[in-house]
Amino acid sequence: IKKYPSPVQLIVQFLEQASKPLVNEQNQVQPPPDNKRNRILKLLALKVAAHLKWDLDILEKSLSVPVLNMLLNELLCISKVPPGTKHVDVDLASVPPTTAMAILLYNRWAIRTIVKSSFPVKQAKPGPPQLNVMNQVQQEKEVTENILKVLKEQADDSILVLEGALKLNKDLYIHTIRTLDLLAMEPGMVNGETESSAAGFIISSEEMQCQVCYDLGAIYFQQGSMNFELYVNAREKFFRTKELISKIGSSLHCIIDERRLAGYCQACGVLAPSDNTSSPSTPYSQIHSCLRSGNYQELVKIFLEDNQTPTLPVQFKQSVLRELSQKAQQGDAVLDEICFKVCACNSVCDVMHGRPVGVQFSQLFLRPTKEKIDFLLEVCSKSLQVETASESSKRKMAYFLKNLCLGLEDLQLVFMISSHELFMALLKDDERKLLIDQMRKRSPRVNLGTKPITSFYDIPASASVNIGQLEHQLILSVDPWRIRQILIELHGMTAERQFWTVSNKWEVPNVYGNVILGIKDSLTRDLVYILMAKGLHCITVKDFVHAKQLFAACLELVTEFSPKLRQVMLNEMLLLDIYTHEAGAGLSGERPPSDLISRVRGYLEMRVPDIPLRQVVAEECAAFLLNWRENEYLTMQVPLSLVQNNPYVKLGQLLAATCKDLPGPKESRRAAKDLWEVVVQICSVSNQHKRGNDGREPLVLTTILSLFVKLHNVREDIVNDITAEHISIWPSSIPNLQSVDFEAVSVTIKELVSYALTINSNNHSWLIIQADIYFATNQYSAALRYYLQAGAVCSDFFTKMVPPDVYTDQVIKRMIKCCSLLNCHTQVAILCQFLREVDYKTAFKALQEQNSHDAMDSYYDYIWDITILEYLTYLHHKRGESDKRQIAIKAIGQTELNSSNPEEVLQLAAQRRKKKFLQAMAKLYF
Repeated sequence: IKKYPSPVQLIVQFLEQASKPLVNEQNQVQPPPDNKRNRILKLLALKVAAHLKWDLDILEKSLSVPVLNMLLNELLCISKVPPGTKHVDVDLASVPPTTAMAILLYNRWAIRTIVKSSFPVKQAKPGPPQLNVMNQVQQEKEVTENILKVLKEQADDSILVLEGALKLNKDLYIHTIRTLDLLAMEPGMVNGETESSAAGFIISSEEMQCQVCYDLGAIYFQQGSMNFELYVNAREKFFRTKELISKIGSSLHCIIDERRLAGYCQACGVLAPSDNTSSPSTPYSQIHSCLRSGNYQELVKIFLEDNQTPTLPVQFKQSVLRELSQKAQQGDAVLDEICFKVCACNSVCDVMHGRPVGVQFSQLFLRPTKEKIDFLLEVCSKSLQVETASESSKRKMAYFLKNLCLGLEDLQLVFMISSHELFMALLKDDERKLLIDQMRKRSPRVNLGTKPITSFYDIPASASVNIGQLEHQLILSVDPWRIRQILIELHGMTAERQFWTVSNKWEVPNVYGNVILGIKDSLTRDLVYILMAKGLHCITVKDFVHAKQLFAACLELVTEFSPKLRQVMLNEMLLLDIYTHEAGAGLSGERPPSDLISRVRGYLEMRVPDIPLRQVVAEECAAFLLNWRENEYLTMQVPLSLVQNNPYVKLGQLLAATCKDLPGPKESRRAAKDLWEVVVQICSVSNQHKRGNDGREPLVLTTILSLFVKLHNVREDIVNDITAEHISIWPSSIPNLQSVDFEAVSVTIKELVSYALTINSNNHSWLIIQADIYFATNQYSAALRYYLQAGAVCSDFFTKMVPPDVYTDQVIKRMIKCCSLLNCHTQVAILCQFLREVDYKTAFKALQEQNSHDAMDSYYDYIWDITILEYLTYLHHKRGESDKRQIAIKAIGQTELNSSNPEEVLQLAAQRRKKKFLQAMAKLYF
């Protein structure tokens, strides 16, 4: 069955053919000629649009912005609107009706396009990268953006044109196929018929005003976020549209999306409520008014009423609750109660409609009170009319109340629910008895037959309840003095418990645990342990303020009885101060205060016997001195005994000395050799030490990376070798190769380069290392992306040539292999030209592949080697591919590739193609 193109496809085809540029003999692109053929094609496009009754909804849905812009400009031209004339300067009342209608149609489309561009658009899922397709899409996107820019600049004029149209009190006309045919005749044969009152489709004044009011309302609504008064204008236009629709009824030439119009009217009623008291206010506008004025009791009343006769959408009610919750989290304590009441209304509504109760209700009901139970029962009673409700609704409410009782620990609150008239009406006698039995099993010592006590606050709590509540507060609190008070109360209630075991989240390092648990006084032991555990947890979540308060209180406490624990706390507070500086002022490059540097040195030089020490403190202190370039201290001033006894200081000293020597002309290798031996020793033992923070100094990172890269390459696996700067300073062999854990070395390199790129993502050396890692692990697409990124950062996105020490032959060969394994064979051939000696064998083999995933002949413009181009012409001739052969012949014929040209011209031609090709590749992978 032959498939015919749709009308809109015909429009696209006609306009594309009419606007196709010409290429002269000198390969110069010229604009399309204004000849008879092109005029007929444009006229055919206009006739198809006339066949569609100039329905903007259909045209906008099916045509792109550039095509529709071209179509409407042709309509303006054929409707005798002089080119370059500002529409706002045209008197619509004095021009022919078809001319006025063409101007209105264009300006309606302009503001509709602006409004539509402000809506979020779901991006289409991209397929495999194809350069020619991507170029077309990118070109259309750029053209669309340019048109939108012009339309937005002229938006005020378009609005004035449409506002002026509302003052017209006459019918207008728009072109039909017949009037367009008349216009195509010779001017003398028309006799002005198209300008008469009977030419074309008639558009009544009401129809025109209805369309214009709707479109003006949409643009005013879109601009309302910047100027609130425009919402009032939008409201007036939308309500006027509703009036006109009710007056003219259904119309062939006035199609308005009434559901969308209703949504606009509803939104305007909320954002710009009418002062007219006769117009009924909607629940939306009432809620919006309550939120703005802070009348939250009225808001709760609206939600209660909606539970009785539901009209508000679930999503809207949830959004109101979210807004209230956000305000409550900002410190408005009054809103906590309002949040619970609104959430209770929403949750009961969910129950009645068979939806699960949300987590937020459980969170807000975590601490139930008499007032909360009273309100919840009020909501349930108003939401369910027992006399008229269905059995299904009664069952849902009964299960909700029953589960509510089972979830409460305070039995007096349970009695408040079980003795309520709604509960008595919904649950049968046997169900109430079963519930009582379940409660008895849970709390056998409580008599459920007693009458409820009037005042909840008069109920004496049992000791077990009080202990549980205090333990819960102990877990949540980070106030050291409140923690101390809670522990005193708990120890006053029972002497049998060890309260440092209340939470399994409280962890203290083993080196400290033995000392703390050796404290004889149980209250002091619990307090010291909990203060330290909470302080360490606060450091983990980067809450340094509370950590400082907890550690300070602990230090003050242990100073009174334990010099050993006092030194422990001083060490931990030093580590906290390092973390605080690195996360705060250190991020902006501000040097730490001299007092902090002195304390770090003091810790490293400390020689106090029997003090438990954490490994991480020494690591961080050494890393801290490296970060802030205390190389002089590490290399010259640090005591010899400290270097011999502290391995972290030793490693820091060697690293500082190596970095210090690197800028020198001869790059002294003594410090590098010592550092190499230490790292090899670390990597050879089974119990490897965790590394500390590697700092922000690029030279330190580069040095460490080059060391581990050299260690990785010692295996002489040329295929998987990694490239790095300063790699030549390290020894080239290891006596005992089998002892090195190369897997640990690989993991270290990955972690180091990943961290390094967070410090400076534009370091080409680190990007090459990352690419080499991906290459060694067969992740060729990712490897190619990082090779391209390394070239881009050192050539201003390939506007300059990539330095040869970045794109070495080894890097190019790896890029070639990546492209080959990704089946991008034309890219392989082009990259073979980048090598110092062109690899014709690989290039020819790649071009022979017919199953290529790249753009193939679209890349021929990037080939400058005549031998490869000649091979392509031979290959396409052999295959009978005449079109592709012509493209290759055209590439050969470019004058700048003539072998008789001076060497400088040939080099410039090659460089220009290199840069263009790499830019095209980057667009595919970035």
